Amino acid sequence: MNLDLNTIWFVLVGVLFTGYAMLDGFDLGIGALHLFTKEDAERRMMLNSIGPVWDGNEVWLVTGGGALFAAFPNVYATVFSGFYLALYLLLASLIFRAVAIEFRSKRPERWWRQLWDMSFSVGSILSSLLIGVALGNIAWGVPIDEHGEFAGTFLGLLKPYPLLVGVTTVALFMMHGAIYGVMKTEDKLHDKLRVWAMRSIIFFVICAVTLTMATLLYVPHMAARVRENPWLFSVALLNMLSIANIPREFHKGNDGRAFLSSCGAIITLMALFALNIFPNLVYSLPNPENSLDIYNAASSHKTLGIMLVIAGIGVPVVIAYTVCIYWIFRGKVKVGRHSY
Repeated sequence: MNLDLNTIWFVLVGVLFTGYAMLDGFDLGIGALHLFTKEDAERRMMLNSIGPVWDGNEVWLVTGGGALFAAFPNVYATVFSGFYLALYLLLASLIFRAVAIEFRSKRPERWWRQLWDMSFSVGSILSSLLIGVALGNIAWGVPIDEHGEFAGTFLGLLKPYPLLVGVTTVALFMMHGAIYGVMKTEDKLHDKLRVWAMRSIIFFVICAVTLTMATLLYVPHMAARVRENPWLFSVALLNMLSIANIPREFHKGNDGRAFLSSCGAIITLMALFALNIFPNLVYSLPNPENSLDIYNAASSHKTLGIMLVIAGIGVPVVIAYTVCIYWIFRGKVKVGRHSY
């Protein structure tokens, strides 16, 4: 039996980017909430809640980017050249927030810590926004010529719909991060985070409803597959139930279940995105015939087969590493002499 390696790699790349959104999403959310607290000890507590795991979470982005390059090099080339400035800003944001985590508590001066607090928070918000805007543009469609090259401009990427996806992504990560923070903290900061979590849940639900209506009205091709295959509505239903279960479990004090429901919301949102864009990887607008899909943008069948063997070895290692780190650093955060 011949395997459709192109579809397998489409799924695998989607899984890797979903893992990134689910894992790095909460520490980007912690960063977005970082400046809401004013006390140095509480800011250190928030940093230490993600300290052991944030760099491991970003491995999923690196792995996803590598998988995209190996399996669909034409997509990698088009996206990275067309979205060059946006991706440079994303890279700069991720670098500054990473440096801020490591440098912030190295000196006691107030100005020094405020500088890196600002870098951490702004870098986290901007990273979340840019990730969402990129997904929004892929959903909306970008101008691609007959040679598979991006034919637009940077300002052309800043349409209302992609910006709405960006804001919704920020809201999602803030909610995800606040719930994670509640799980990891105690005392006064724990109580503050509970308030922020409820507010961010409301913010996300408003954004999600608005985005859903905008998608149905203005981006009908992103709902076409679900309309044509009614059984796929089960994925949309799972998404709605996951979102609805977040405030339910959170109100009952089941913070872990609320966090799992938030993870479920991210997984089902990414699944809906993938189902409706498939088999395209970059949708071309206004010329859909120029779209890059899993066949015209893929590596050779032999390359896909070899890379699948490598992925079969590497991905379980990444999963094992992730599970091990989260198990070792489970429980509430304590700030000590060797903490951030």
